[in-house]
Amino acid sequence: METRTFCYVMAMCLMFLFLPKTCLASVQFIGKLEPGFQASQMKWIDNDGIFLVSNSSNFGLGFKPTKDVTTFLLVVKHLSSSTVIWSANRGSLVSNSDNFLFDDSGDAHLKSGETVVWSAGTANKGVSAMQLQDSGNLELLGNDSSIIWQSFGHPADTLLSNQEFSEGMKLVSNPNNKNMSYILEIKSGDMILYAAFPTPQPYWSMVKDNRRTINKIGGEMSTASLDGKSWRFYDQSRVLLWQFIFNQDTDTNSSWIAVLGDDGFISFSRLQSRGSANPSSTKIPLEFCSTPEPCGPYSVCSDVNTCLCPSVLASNPNCMPENANPCNGSKGSFELVSPGDGLGYFALGFVQPSSKTDLNGCKSSCLGNCSCLALFFENSSGNCFMFDQIGSLQSSNGASGFVSLVKISGTGGSGGNSGGGGSSKKHVLYVTIIAVCTVLVILGLLFAGIYYYRKKNKELPEPLKDNSEEDNFLESLSGMPIRFSYKDLETATSNFSMKLGQGGFGSVYKGVLSDGTQLAVKQLEGIGQGKKEFRAEVSIIGSIHHHHLVRLKGFCAEGAHRLLVYEYMGNGSLDKWIFRKNKEDFMLDWNTRYNIAVGTAKGLAYLHEDCDVKIVHCDIKPENVLLDDNYLAKVSDFGLAKLMTREQSQVVTTLRGTRGYLAPEWITNYAISEKSDVYSYGVVLLEIIGGRKSYDVSENSEKSHFPSYAFRMLEEGKLKDILDSKLKVDEHDERVPIAIKVALWCIQDDMYLRPSMTKVVQMLEGLSVVPPPPTSSQMGSRLYAGFLKSTSEEGTSSGPSDCNSDAYLSAVRLSGPR
Repeated sequence: METRTFCYVMAMCLMFLFLPKTCLASVQFIGKLEPGFQASQMKWIDNDGIFLVSNSSNFGLGFKPTKDVTTFLLVVKHLSSSTVIWSANRGSLVSNSDNFLFDDSGDAHLKSGETVVWSAGTANKGVSAMQLQDSGNLELLGNDSSIIWQSFGHPADTLLSNQEFSEGMKLVSNPNNKNMSYILEIKSGDMILYAAFPTPQPYWSMVKDNRRTINKIGGEMSTASLDGKSWRFYDQSRVLLWQFIFNQDTDTNSSWIAVLGDDGFISFSRLQSRGSANPSSTKIPLEFCSTPEPCGPYSVCSDVNTCLCPSVLASNPNCMPENANPCNGSKGSFELVSPGDGLGYFALGFVQPSSKTDLNGCKSSCLGNCSCLALFFENSSGNCFMFDQIGSLQSSNGASGFVSLVKISGTGGSGGNSGGGGSSKKHVLYVTIIAVCTVLVILGLLFAGIYYYRKKNKELPEPLKDNSEEDNFLESLSGMPIRFSYKDLETATSNFSMKLGQGGFGSVYKGVLSDGTQLAVKQLEGIGQGKKEFRAEVSIIGSIHHHHLVRLKGFCAEGAHRLLVYEYMGNGSLDKWIFRKNKEDFMLDWNTRYNIAVGTAKGLAYLHEDCDVKIVHCDIKPENVLLDDNYLAKVSDFGLAKLMTREQSQVVTTLRGTRGYLAPEWITNYAISEKSDVYSYGVVLLEIIGGRKSYDVSENSEKSHFPSYAFRMLEEGKLKDILDSKLKVDEHDERVPIAIKVALWCIQDDMYLRPSMTKVVQMLEGLSVVPPPPTSSQMGSRLYAGFLKSTSEEGTSSGPSDCNSDAYLSAVRLSGPR
């Protein structure tokens, strides 16, 4: 009997060993996986898509269906409560037949068809095993069991007990039904929660939360982690600075999670061995009305958790003003109206004021800036806050201390302030009287103006009549910047004595107005035709307002003089900060460089996609990225190519010497488009990362053309060799591989493979997955490198940057913004 039992057991074991792999698809792996593994939802459907479980079976790695049940996420989840604690591909869902692979190179990645939608980026880094810990941490281990990659270092929207959250990491919520996401990160010694508007708006910080317990005064927080009772915050030496207690129970051994929800709140829950997670009553922030959109945009959130539409917007659908985005081609005039008294806004306690002025100055600034949708003026301090995106407003039982105004179309009726029938009739009568009087006054002024103009024109010599006509035209343009006389600018610049730089279109001088305002005055040179181009240029550039574009503050058109007056950028151009001549020179840290890259991308995205007709810069390079006193990046010289004729622009490009930033299509017969700017941006991003020029003859032949070298390092899996060797960067900072991959996507030879600038911004901000860029199409770049070398030896440019050529204009029209 014993012999028969032994034989049966041996037979079963042999049968199990020799079963084909497809028959083993439903057998879950415990603890570890070896390279060469492949899985899909279809193959593991019997186990709810889970193919790897931790040793204690607390957590599992596998596929989870989304709401529409036809698409799937790769997740780590707490099995007994079915709580997802980490996800790889929230931005790129896969189907039930798509594969997760842990390949022989040691890389873990997820494919949709033939496209890689997520990768750990660990190919050829010595990974020998994948391990799912009982803590919920998914790890890729080296031969010596060292951790090469871990999910705890790349959180999604959830933090677990004992998971360290440090500076450089981000917690990003799932987008809500309004496609809005919220982000948590550590910045400048504080933990900050903000809405991912185009210009992020913070609404909570740990330093300003009076519920925290201070354990040590002083010190700068750099890491945080959850334990069974509180959220603990440490400095770089692991000294406990503060605690945020979210659990009042005596049981401190429970496993807890913090989740950033799509409503903007951080909630805390205990992971239980049975049933769903048990939530705590503690939330961040504390109040319902303290998040960006507890109600809709422009609606007023009250203390009793109700939402009301301001009376001035009550007749509008969804409480939204007509022509709610004045920068997107909205016609007509705009005005500022009060949504009510005693209102506040969630971001006011967390952002710096736009300016310090009086109420009228604050109003003028907002009306003169198309991206300003609302302002809040603090009477006590004179602080003016302007916002380019609006969430919910906050009501207050007493006076908030702020005057709040929102921008609406001047032609769109508010309807909210109308009273009864008699009041309405009086209103119509008053409006009629005012309108008639206004028409009469205008007609009188018009006749007086015509009479004066004719009389004046007869007295002028013939050459000056054209100038007078041009001046009248410029003065008649609505929304024009300040008009200066040539004498004004001579005085402001001390007779053009302090030269800031020399560009292809002229010299730039520093100026100071009598009130102390600093200016940068560009004296345009060599513009033969003058009038028509300058009129168009002032009207185009003067109406473009964006946080990351240099603002045109004024102009001068007097006789033969043509000058443009810009805001002064205290830290000059980017090139002097990343191309250091001396080792002793100040070097920009990685965080500042990354912010400059994101800011530059946002400015270009605005030019390409948020203007009435897209504007292509044609000359993106570090010299045209300027930095203010806080190293905020702003793109300059956009649209200036329109001032030149075709012949002049060829000369200008030669003078500017911008070879190395021009896309391959400049030397082919392909039309130039916004994707040419994307290529130039990619080169600039590589230079920011590497701290060197894209083409440097002082380097050895292997490294002289930086883009070619970068692609070679990508193929060899040596991304760190691309980074500036002098930079001190956390080896776990995921922004480094993200920036490198984004740059290499941007400089693809095939313009159709390059992402849009909006996509670039999303990838850099962690809102979109960055797949590995292709390298097979880059033979053109290497040939292009040879072309650059030959032109360098001959001392010429790489060709005319002719933004006015017929081929170019047929593909993309340069025009002003909406």
